[in-house]
Amino acid sequence: MLEKQRQQLIVDILEEEQFSSVRTLCTKLKSSEATIRRDLNKMAKLSLLKKIRGGAEVNNKSKLKSKRPQIQSSLFLVDKETNLDKKQLIAKKAVEMCEDNESIIINGGSSTYMMGQYLMDRQLNILTNSIVLAQTLWEESDNQVTLPGGEIYRSQGIILSAFDNDSIPNYHCSKMFMGTPAINSIGVMESDTLLVRAEHKLKKQAEKLIIMADSSKLGGSSNFLFVPLAEVDILITDSDADPKIIKEFEAQGIEVIIAD
Repeated sequence: MLEKQRQQLIVDILEEEQFSSVRTLCTKLKSSEATIRRDLNKMAKLSLLKKIRGGAEVNNKSKLKSKRPQIQSSLFLVDKETNLDKKQLIAKKAVEMCEDNESIIINGGSSTYMMGQYLMDRQLNILTNSIVLAQTLWEESDNQVTLPGGEIYRSQGIILSAFDNDSIPNYHCSKMFMGTPAINSIGVMESDTLLVRAEHKLKKQAEKLIIMADSSKLGGSSNFLFVPLAEVDILITDSDADPKIIKEFEAQGIEVIIAD
């Protein structure tokens, strides 16, 4: 991640939470303590934040607007750099499953975002809540792209609606592609209840649910259950996946595809 991007994320985190420790910033940004401390020193000199013992806080609390809504989810710019090669292989395999003029749903996330580079020469009807993917496809491809209405969550690069009567129920798609922080014997996991609700709305409009999860996500855990394994049609993962875990998923009727 570029220094400028990392420092912008620090500003976003502080605006949302007003204060953050160095340790928390290291975890969220997956950076070393030395890197974060160096960023804080530079940003403090530019009056972008106020350094305090063990961390930093917003520079002027009186200028803050009402607190932004938050989602307990990894930051998009950070997550998209993790296991990048594997995510690209998985994304390529996912796009190969699509036919031209097909209507599909692509849920926002770092793994699904990688599908964009393989969709450039395709012509599909795509419903996505990913702002970053929609912008890429709109600028560089001939795909028809639709965004649902809702509130923008910049750190995750997605749009979520709190209302049931938005535009999503008007669509019918053959496939829904989505990533996950973890998939295990319980099911497909998610990190926040807002995400669970939004993804259920999308899933209702698709005939098949296709999970894109690199091998590090298999057998892991997260805060909330999205759907049990019985509701998953296909799992796309990479060649480092544990064969034992794959057999457990296949025993539940899931088609497992290895991208290599």
